[in-house]
Amino acid sequence: MVVIEQEPEPEEKESPSSSSAKNPRGSSRVPEESEDGGGRGGSDDDSFEDALTQDQLNERALNQANDAKADGNKLFGAGQYDDALLQYERALQIASEVPSSEEVRSMCHANRAVCFLKLGRYNDAITECTKALELKPSYVKALLRRGEAHEKLEHYEEAIGDMKKIIEIDSSNDQARRIIMRLEPLAAEKREKMKEEMIGKLKDMGNSVLGRFGMSVDNFKAVKDPNTGSYSISFQR
Repeated sequence: MVVIEQEPEPEEKESPSSSSAKNPRGSSRVPEESEDGGGRGGSDDDSFEDALTQDQLNERALNQANDAKADGNKLFGAGQYDDALLQYERALQIASEVPSSEEVRSMCHANRAVCFLKLGRYNDAITECTKALELKPSYVKALLRRGEAHEKLEHYEEAIGDMKKIIEIDSSNDQARRIIMRLEPLAAEKREKMKEEMIGKLKDMGNSVLGRFGMSVDNFKAVKDPNTGSYSISFQR
């Protein structure tokens, strides 16, 4: 996924106060002491930080987060998925303290999910997509990627559920419809397989109990009543 990021605004440094000002006696001016006993003098960086408003600090942090995300995108494009993960995590750490940063954080989580998909770490991909969706519930790409991870793990019902959520958001999404059509037979096959496995386990359990009495579940036959749909059990030797 290629994301074009806006370059951050160049930081402007506050011009340092003149250090050549003289007191009436001609000696260099000594910084006045503050109430806590410390001098008012400080580095230019400290003066710059103090001069910034909270909105400006938030904007600068958000620019730094976007830069880290852009670096992650470049690394992802180069196939360096582990390094890309680190950059997305760095962006998340920076943006976590910035109000109204849900957009960039949701994108970083979704991008981390793609990295995990490439690395075959499907459970981690699901976790990251879920975090992205907590920040942005209508994030279609995150739903698609979580559905893909569920499919890789043969969680067909969960994958279908994500595709249905996409259609609720965008009824014209043909990709989600095609995925549902492809996954429904796989989900039905898995349900049938699970049912057979469950019946087999129940038979084994029944035989372990009935075997003490010289019987097995094969001695019992279930007959369905076509009128009521209920079953009657008959014993056969």
